[in-house]
Amino acid sequence: MSAHTENEIVVDAPFELVWDMTNDIANWTSLFSEYAESTVLEHRAGTVVFRLALHPDEQGKTWGWVSARTPDRASGTVRSQRIETGPFKYMWIFWEYRQTDAGVRMRWVQDFEMKPDLPVDDEGMRARLMRNTPVQMAHVKARIEEAARELATTS
Repeated sequence: MSAHTENEIVVDAPFELVWDMTNDIANWTSLFSEYAESTVLEHRAGTVVFRLALHPDEQGKTWGWVSARTPDRASGTVRSQRIETGPFKYMWIFWEYRQTDAGVRMRWVQDFEMKPDLPVDDEGMRARLMRNTPVQMAHVKARIEEAARELATTS
């Protein structure tokens, strides 16, 4: 069994700014509201290996993992996967950036499978991601559009 999510949002900002800010992993704690830690561990052959940690949950537990992210500016895509998978058997993430008349359309696709015997199964995690991903995308959009406005006033 496996699960799939797909979400998108249009960011009213220049492509380069959207690309640069969303691929600056060291600053994801200010771009996303859910991350308490975003640490780049290494760069290897066009791939960034990094650690993310969420803010503590209701029980005080902090969930974290290590991922590898490979951006391809020429195609406007990013492929990522968890190396330390935590509760997932696997987690693959695909980001796509496309210029539109309204701005940059960011599409995030997540394919995953949960490990067995956990309190949450594939469908439960899919539902959680479908609630949280739009919230995070809106937060990212707001931060980038704010940066774009600031750049426009200083130029």
